[in-house]
Amino acid sequence: MTAETTGQVARGGTGAGTGWDQRVDVLGIHVSVTDMDGTVETFGKWIAAGDRQLVCVADMNAVLHARADEQLTEVYNTSGLTLADGMPLVWAGRKAGFDRMARVCGPDLFERVMAEAAARGWSQYFYGGADGVAENLRDTFVGRHPSLRVAGVFSPPYRALTAAEDAAIVDEINARRPDIVWVGLGAPKQERWMAEHRDRLDAAILIGVGAAFDFHTGRLDRAPVWMQKSGLEWSYRLYKEPRRLWRRYVLGIPRFGAGILRRPPRPVS
Repeated sequence: MTAETTGQVARGGTGAGTGWDQRVDVLGIHVSVTDMDGTVETFGKWIAAGDRQLVCVADMNAVLHARADEQLTEVYNTSGLTLADGMPLVWAGRKAGFDRMARVCGPDLFERVMAEAAARGWSQYFYGGADGVAENLRDTFVGRHPSLRVAGVFSPPYRALTAAEDAAIVDEINARRPDIVWVGLGAPKQERWMAEHRDRLDAAILIGVGAAFDFHTGRLDRAPVWMQKSGLEWSYRLYKEPRRLWRRYVLGIPRFGAGILRRPPRPVS
């Protein structure tokens, strides 16, 4: 995998760092110290500059997966931004002294950037989801924001693409010239895909948003807002999908907590 150069934009902040360009080490994963406004501002600067950046949206489960995989750790730690999608990561950052660190949840960021994109002329490409999901996503947001530019959509098959098929989709995306490629393949598949394609795609931003495609097309329900803000969204997802998610949370939460006790979060020097 190719390491990317970090590209956070400095902003005024508090705590151990001097600005929003800081990162906090959470179990070996370097999570960006930022908030929703800072993230959108950074996107705008990257697009204006014609940068080529990779953005990871990480929750507790993603951190636990990545810390056990050297290549995934490299992807998260060399991204343009690795965002805290989950209150445990925000609490970890605040414990390290970054008092203004805030959650940047994938579905919320997606919705916010669609509104910004419609106003600022940024174009999108939606890559991922089951058959029909990317098209549904395009229709949903163009319906909300008629000026939104969606350069294209593609839902890959569940099997691995052949080299020829992969080269064709790269050519297709580059020909459409999107500013942002939204990748909805689920973690860690989407992070691996972005790392493998970052040097081949011309878009300013590749960002993996996991289940955001399904949330915004009504295939998954989100927890009530009060649960999102209090760090209990995981319990709602577990209630809705117990057979698929019980290991993630019943086993993952104690692992994460024990790891934090053994290795307290700290600023990345």
